[in-house]
Amino acid sequence: MAEEVSYVDVATSISVENVQALAAVVSDVPPRYLRPDVAADPVAPPNYQTSLPVVDLRKLLDASSHREEAAKLHDALSQWGFFQLINHQVPDELIEQLKSDMAEYFNLPLEEKKTFAQLPDGLQGYGQAFVVSEDQKLDWADMHFVITRPIHRRNMRFWPTHPPSFRSIPSLIPMNICHQAGTSYSVEANRVVSILLAVMAESLEVAEEELMEAFEGMPQGMRMNYYPPCRECDREVGLSPHTDGASSLTLLLQANDVNGLQVKHEGLWVPVVPLPGAFIVNAGDILEVLTNGKYKSGEHRAMINPNKERLSIATFHLAKDDGRIGPLPGILKGDKENFVTWSYKEYQKAFLTTKLDGANILEKMKIN
Repeated sequence: MAEEVSYVDVATSISVENVQALAAVVSDVPPRYLRPDVAADPVAPPNYQTSLPVVDLRKLLDASSHREEAAKLHDALSQWGFFQLINHQVPDELIEQLKSDMAEYFNLPLEEKKTFAQLPDGLQGYGQAFVVSEDQKLDWADMHFVITRPIHRRNMRFWPTHPPSFRSIPSLIPMNICHQAGTSYSVEANRVVSILLAVMAESLEVAEEELMEAFEGMPQGMRMNYYPPCRECDREVGLSPHTDGASSLTLLLQANDVNGLQVKHEGLWVPVVPLPGAFIVNAGDILEVLTNGKYKSGEHRAMINPNKERLSIATFHLAKDDGRIGPLPGILKGDKENFVTWSYKEYQKAFLTTKLDGANILEKMKIN
C-alpha cells in the first residue's frame, strides 16, 4: 500500500485572529492586512472587450453540438485556464442547501467555530493556512477546509455539526455513507469533473484512461471562504494572487450575490461576473504539468467589497496519492518535456516548500 501522506497533513501554520470578528470591532485595519501594492495592480476597464469564456455542459453531452463546445473548452483552458460552466445539471436545491448551510455556519458565534479550528500541523478545519511568521502579510478572509474524498481520509473532527444538514443530505456526505435518498454536492462535483476530463482527453488526443489514471479515486477537498466587508478594500485583498498548486481542476461556486473574483489575462485583472447558476472552473498546476503546458493554470485573486460580505465554495480535485506528476506520454508524442516528473509525494513536499516561501511550484518544475 502506498504511504498515505498528504499536503493537508504536513503543513505547519501559525494561528491568527479571526477576520470576521476583527472586522466587527476595528476602525483601522491592522497593517499586516494592508496590501496597497497588490490591490493597485491594473484591472481591466468596464468596457474591456474580453470576458471569461462560457462552456455549456449540456451541449458537451449532445452529439449535435459536442465538437463545437469541446473546442470552446479546449480554447478556454489553453488561453485562460478559466471558464464559466453552465447547464451542469447539479440540482438547484442541492446548491441552495449548501449555500444556506455555509452562511449559517459562518454566522455561528466565534467560540463555536473555533471548535473546528485547524491544528498547527494541518490545513483541515477553520482558520487561515500557510501563515509562517508573525509579520507575514495576511488575506482579509476566514476559511474552512475539509477533505471530502476519499472517504477514509475524512476527519470528521473538522466537519461542522451545525447546521446538522452540513453532515447529511443534501450537503456533502455521499448517499452510501448516510443511507438516505438523494445525492451529495461532493458526488455531483466529481461527476461534472469526470465529464470535463473525458472531453479534455479527447481534445488533447490522449487516451481517456491515461488522463483519468492520474485522478484514480477522484480525491477531493472543499474550502468555504468568508470575506468580510471593509471600507479600506482598495488597500486589501481577500485572497492573494495565486494559482491552485495542489489542484488539477477546481469548481468555484459563488454563495451570495457579491462578486470579487478576478482572473489574470493579458496582464490585466479581469473581474468575473458569474452567470446565474454557473460554476467558475479553473485548471490547477497539476493539470498544466500533466498536459505539458497545453492547458494553463489560471492565476486569480479575490477582492473585498466595502459594504457587504462575500461567500464562496471552492472544490478542489486532486491527484492520487501514489501517482506521478509529470507530462503524460500520450500528450508528448515525442515533443520536448517542459516539466520534470515527480512522485506525488515529492510534488506535495515541493508544493509546501514553495507555498511557504511565496513561490510557484511550476517555476520549480520547469525544464529550461
